Amino acid sequence: MRLPRPRNDPRQYDDLAGEWWRADGPFAMLHWLAEARAALVPPATEPGAVLVDVGCGAGLLAPHLRGRGYRHVGVDLVRSALEQAASHGVTPVVGHASALPLADASADVVVAGEILEHVTDLGTTVAELCRVLRPGGRLVLDTLNDTPVSRLLAVGLAERMPRAPRGIHDPALFVDPARLTRLCAGHGVRLEVRGIRPTVPAVAGWLAGRRPVPGRRRIVPFASTAVLYQGRGVKRQEKSVM
Repeated sequence: MRLPRPRNDPRQYDDLAGEWWRADGPFAMLHWLAEARAALVPPATEPGAVLVDVGCGAGLLAPHLRGRGYRHVGVDLVRSALEQAASHGVTPVVGHASALPLADASADVVVAGEILEHVTDLGTTVAELCRVLRPGGRLVLDTLNDTPVSRLLAVGLAERMPRAPRGIHDPALFVDPARLTRLCAGHGVRLEVRGIRPTVPAVAGWLAGRRPVPGRRRIVPFASTAVLYQGRGVKRQEKSVM
């Protein structure tokens, strides 16, 4: 009998490797969030544009980026997830979000979806996201807010649901949007944030075990950032020296 993993242990994703692409499985909301995240990614403007997907998991973003013109590079620690990402057209790179094995200014877009609430060194991670982003490039992210209601819903309530994974999150690592905005600004990215939430029909359908209806939005904007929020920003262009 396997002992329970510690909270936020990346080995949990190996334990759940067979669940990534089940749209009605325990990672269903990650599918919904990937679709909403992709809506913030503009089409590539130049041939050979690179999108770096930090914490890519099994590549759930990939289907929503087809036809956008990017080379999709996925960085993750979990090799079993990267193997699946590669089968969906993602170029896999083993690496940690706080030490990306990529060159400076090598990405036209950097995406960090549902990863910032898992890192223990947020400042270093944000610095890395911004380092690999070229001037004029776009940063897109989503994460969980560091509030009592977020901890209650994302951990206290969600982990009691019969179809949800246990122990994925450590609420001590949830991310305050004001702090995140300041960190990004320190590296030349002016981040704009907005609240998002899953729709009631989507959650009810998932709990009932129904497969999602194609074409129906499952994540929508919300007036409050108290639980889930998205962020996007553009890295400041370097001033030319005359």
